[in-house]
Amino acid sequence: MTINILATGTSRGIGAAIAAAFDPDDVRIVGHSTGGGAGRIAADLDGAGGASLLWTEALEQLGDRIDVLINNAGIFEAAPLALADDQWLAAWERTMRINLTASAELSRLAILHFQQRGSGGRIVNVASRAAYRGDSPAHWHYAASKAGMVAMTKTIARGYARDDVLAFAVCPGFTMTGMAEEYLASRGGEALLADIPLGRVAQPEEVAATVRFLALEAPPSMTGAVIDINGASYVR
Repeated sequence: MTINILATGTSRGIGAAIAAAFDPDDVRIVGHSTGGGAGRIAADLDGAGGASLLWTEALEQLGDRIDVLINNAGIFEAAPLALADDQWLAAWERTMRINLTASAELSRLAILHFQQRGSGGRIVNVASRAAYRGDSPAHWHYAASKAGMVAMTKTIARGYARDDVLAFAVCPGFTMTGMAEEYLASRGGEALLADIPLGRVAQPEEVAATVRFLALEAPPSMTGAVIDINGASYVR
């Protein structure tokens, strides 16, 4: 049977690599981006109702059956302490909304769908090394959103395994996407790489290969697992 997948944030970087990692002969994958595009549904996850509209449209495109949800959409925007109070709070709430709340909304809809079908399903959340290690002083909100995603993954795994609902998370460190390139440059580039024993940042394809494994092949007993992909820059 063909596996039907909804993956968010697939226009570039890790998300684009995820979309490309699946064999179209075995999988039907619907992607997403704010602006839409080829094979992607347009939805603004920062807006009220954006997540539910995305879910409804994906269900329609996939014949009313989704087997796997991949929550990858996210933003990495600085919020320095010196910002005006209202600007700092707005940045915090926007990051939480897109990185965590929309993922929670989609996960809830997926679990209800899996339970209604009675055949289970999988959720794969793309979190970050920042969930455990923290991030820069301008990115409290980003680290907190990713820590929330990891905690949510573990809670889903513990709460719904008996319904054959499996949940996994991956925690990449720096990955060579547009966001990572900009951040590396702003933090000193080569000096920052010295903190990674592997000597380089991860490639999007490495993260995508891990997501693909969790979405299709990981044994059920792995539910709740959080997989690190950070070149040993943070070893738990």
